[in-house]
Amino acid sequence: MHLKQLSLTQYKNFSSKTFDFDPNINCFIGDNGVGKSNILDAIYHLSFCKSYFNPISLQNIQIGNDFFVIKGLYEKNLREEKIICSFKKGQKKIIKRNGKAYKKISKHIGLIPTVIISPADSDLITDGSNTRRKFIDSVIGQTDLIFLNKLLEYNKILSQRNSLLKYFALNNTYDSNSLQVYNDQLVERSKIIFNKRKAFMDSFIPVFSNIYKNISQGNESVSLSYISQLEDESHSNLLDESLGKDKMFQYTTTGPHKDDIILFLNDKPIKKFGSQGQQKTFLIALKLAQFDFLENLNGYSPLLLFDDAFDKLDQKRVIQILSLVDKNYFGQIFITDTHEERIIKALKKIKSSYEIFRL
Repeated sequence: MHLKQLSLTQYKNFSSKTFDFDPNINCFIGDNGVGKSNILDAIYHLSFCKSYFNPISLQNIQIGNDFFVIKGLYEKNLREEKIICSFKKGQKKIIKRNGKAYKKISKHIGLIPTVIISPADSDLITDGSNTRRKFIDSVIGQTDLIFLNKLLEYNKILSQRNSLLKYFALNNTYDSNSLQVYNDQLVERSKIIFNKRKAFMDSFIPVFSNIYKNISQGNESVSLSYISQLEDESHSNLLDESLGKDKMFQYTTTGPHKDDIILFLNDKPIKKFGSQGQQKTFLIALKLAQFDFLENLNGYSPLLLFDDAFDKLDQKRVIQILSLVDKNYFGQIFITDTHEERIIKALKKIKSSYEIFRL
């Protein structure tokens, strides 16, 4: 699968622009602020029906206009796929596949599997558990519609249960039967969510560790630890035990919405003990492991987007990452960089064809 052509109309800083891509590597080189990341964001937008950097659709329209259109022409399974994403102020976003609009945008997720590596990924290390949960959920959700639907249902029911707890506190009342209805609905879905997350992490961790080892050439070791309250006790029991706390705080304190992943470098938390280069390598290895997971399940390579991914990395690691990508044939890759000499020097050491776009 690869993206043959991308057309942008009034998307961010592009009034009207069309790109024809190499099926292997495409590099966008230029100073900060010229729109390199916006091109990758448009590709991501066509895959996930939203911007990676700014999910507020209104703010993705070029200033002074009232709509944007993104068009992508793909080759997948020996046939062309034309995807169009459009949005106009005051209206709903429209996603079309080969001229036919989706009734539910969620039905499009997974058609164009995509992995993005960006400076924004540092949030996986610095932010709270919610960011890390979203990471694993986004990976699983691209290939498992049952998981995606159960997660969406769980979050909706969770919000309803929390609203009921707030109602109890505000009106100085309590109805155990009403609360139990939500408890039963949560438990039914939380078991599925936990089991699928755990199975994913069991297969994901060895792949991630091996990729990091290759990039660092064996000089450092990394590990991940999946933490869940459901590991040792059923969600039903947890909800019963936390009832008093839930009523006091007016929200649900137990369940898979509290899961987390602990990130280690040389058996120490990478957030505290990892250098900028080590943290960058860690995040790249995470995303390349995500790529490997999606490729194995789909049977073909996702699109791989490197947004300024080589910043804060020495030339040796840049070459090692690109050679790893080239060696394993990662499919079509898009790269942004401000350092033309660095990226061209690295590209000349690999075998794949490439195209340079100077902005």
